[in-house]
Amino acid sequence: MNLQFNENYILENERVSLRPLIAGDQKNLLTYSIHEPELWTYSMVQAIGEKGLHDYIELAVKGRSSEKEYPFIIFDKQSNQYAGSTRFYDIQPHNQSLQIGFTWYGKKFQGRGLNKHCKFLLLTFAFEKLGMQRVEFRADAKNERSIYAMKSIGCKTEGILRSNGVRADGTRRDSIVLSILKSEWETRVKELLGNKLK
Repeated sequence: MNLQFNENYILENERVSLRPLIAGDQKNLLTYSIHEPELWTYSMVQAIGEKGLHDYIELAVKGRSSEKEYPFIIFDKQSNQYAGSTRFYDIQPHNQSLQIGFTWYGKKFQGRGLNKHCKFLLLTFAFEKLGMQRVEFRADAKNERSIYAMKSIGCKTEGILRSNGVRADGTRRDSIVLSILKSEWETRVKELLGNKLK
């Protein structure tokens, strides 16, 4: 199965729902852009302030239209609130590979298991519905929290891309690359991650 970009994929379980991000979601995420700008400290694409969030969402929606990305908004069923956003990107059907990233959560949703639920849904969809053989993750090499989270779901470190991007403050960043292969998902990671869901 290839990703059909015009489809409204909804990925959900008892804890979280991921649905396609749309322009109208600015109202659902604006409080984080205004009150928690530090969420994008390590992000090369910022969503700070009303205009920043508008541009962020517009770029994400255009990415889906051009079949380069598939962004989701994250809804936490436990608190009945929108919690953040994530997406598939760098989608390469011919290589059976994609990346998961642009993931962020409001502060009150961090460290509460929500990320593991989201990643379980995304990885299940990528490997079992889309037929991907490889899912890649990247982060600023200084972003210890994000790196820990990726390793905790079963990602393996591949290496460092040196000076491969520019931070919002104009400094250059090194990016760590991690991945999960389909064989690892089937033999180890799915069970490991599934056991961590609360």
